[in-house]
Amino acid sequence: MRTRDINKESSVKEKAVEMLVKDGFEGFSMNKLAKACGISVATLYIYYKDKDDLIKKLGVEIGEKFFDETLNGFSVDMPFPEGLKKQWENRSRFTLKYPTEVAAYEIIRHSTHGDYILAKSMKSFGEIMHGFFQNAIKKKELVALPVELFWAVAYGPLYTLLKFHTEGKSIGGRPFKLSKKMMDDAFELTLKALTP
Repeated sequence: MRTRDINKESSVKEKAVEMLVKDGFEGFSMNKLAKACGISVATLYIYYKDKDDLIKKLGVEIGEKFFDETLNGFSVDMPFPEGLKKQWENRSRFTLKYPTEVAAYEIIRHSTHGDYILAKSMKSFGEIMHGFFQNAIKKKELVALPVELFWAVAYGPLYTLLKFHTEGKSIGGRPFKLSKKMMDDAFELTLKALTP
C-alpha cells in the first residue's frame, strides 16, 4: 500500500483550489486534477475517496482557516464599534491575503456541499457572532433589527469593496484599487447606519 506524502497532498490541494476558481465546480474533475499535478488518478485516491470527498475537505479546511482568522483578537464582549471594526479588519486581511482560496470557498459554499461545509467549518463561530450581536443590542450600541438585515448592512459594503478590489474593477469596468481611506469611510457609514 502506498503511503501519504504530505507535500504532495498539499500540492494537490493548492492545484485543486486554482482549478476550482478557473474551471468552476462543474468543470473540475479528478482526471484533470491528476494531469495538472503530474500524478496518476490512482495517487489522488490515496488522499481522497472521490471528487466529493476532496471538495468537502477543501471547503472545510478553507472555512476553518477563515473563521479562525475572523475571530483573531475578537471578543463577544467588545464594544460594538470596536468589535465590528475588528471583524472588518480580519475579514479584509484574510480576503486580500488568500483571494484564490476565498474564491474557491465561495464556489464550494454555493455547491451541493454548501450546508455540509458551513456545518463542519463554522464550529462555534455562529454562536460567538450571535452573542456579539445580542450583547450590542442589550447595551444599546446597535439598533435592534433582524439578524439577516444586520449582516447585509454590516458586511455588504465590505464584501462589495473587496470584490471590486479582487477583480480590479468596479461598476462599469472602471479600474479599482481599495484604499485604507475608502475602507475607513465605508466602515464609518456602516457604523452610522447600525448605531442608535
